[in-house]
Amino acid sequence: MAGKMVQFPSNGHTTDGYLATPASRKGPGVVVIQEWWGLVGHIKSVCDRFAAAGFSALAPDMYHGKTASEPDGAGKLFMALNIEQAEKDLRGAVKYLAGHSSTAKLGAVGFCMGGQLALFAGCTNPSIGAVVNFYGVHPNVKPDYSKLSGPVLGLFGEKDGFVSPEVARGVEAAIKKAGKQVEIKIYPGRDHAFFNDENKAAYDKADADDAWMRTTDFFKQHLK
Repeated sequence: MAGKMVQFPSNGHTTDGYLATPASRKGPGVVVIQEWWGLVGHIKSVCDRFAAAGFSALAPDMYHGKTASEPDGAGKLFMALNIEQAEKDLRGAVKYLAGHSSTAKLGAVGFCMGGQLALFAGCTNPSIGAVVNFYGVHPNVKPDYSKLSGPVLGLFGEKDGFVSPEVARGVEAAIKKAGKQVEIKIYPGRDHAFFNDENKAAYDKADADDAWMRTTDFFKQHLK
């Protein structure tokens, strides 16, 4: 079931990504967007989990080959992200994934930086029919929620020092003000990156499993 690295067109260039597809070859398509570490093993394993659950999942390499293993390096890559190029990469990823999807509408899910980019993708690409945002944060990414073409599920940790519950509720309020559908879950006692099973300090299996179930159920409901 393990996926493979692929290349797809991105506005005259090519971008790499990790594609995992189900045994049936095509399932509802989900774009999986990385944390600030880059396209690392954890994100690839999330794609594999989606494939095992019946989805086609593609994680575009937003850093174009670069990854980080410690916070300083990750922070530099995070702040150096070219938002204009990121939009082109996401658009290319959506177009490529559509060819592997059993549904016309695709999902977008992201973690940390990727959560904010998933919202951004949902606001810039009408093919995205549902967005799941895991504790999304990026100061330079400004989604226009009035352009969302589907509902949003937000999953946050109560003890998150990057995205506090107040910030999460602010995102919820802004999406509602734009007249769009949103549901927010804040996990008591959880820190940023509680879903990442490679981040031993933050990971919580019970809440990560709950968040996974909510995510897959949400996509099954909205990607028809």
